[in-house]
Amino acid sequence: MIMRILGEGQYEIAEQHMDQLNELDSALQSAADAGDEAAFTSALSALLDAVRSLGTPLPDEKITPSDLVLPDEGTSLTQVRQLLSDEGLIPG
Repeated sequence: MIMRILGEGQYEIAEQHMDQLNELDSALQSAADAGDEAAFTSALSALLDAVRSLGTPLPDEKITPSDLVLPDEGTSLTQVRQLLSDEGLIPG
């Protein structure tokens, strides 16, 4: 799966890491649902850090459609709430 972090770049994520990313996404969803700004900021940072560490960065010159676009760390709780589905940011 190809994930893009807005303003940063794309990462190729192996299927074996999706359960871990979904757990982090669930924590983000819970924090957003609760309106807990501190927990939200921490959960978003943890999710993005995991994508960066588990994923393989794609070269900027390689143009590949993203399967999923994630907000950057500067995105507000209100903005992320608009992006969330019933399954969070990461379906599955």
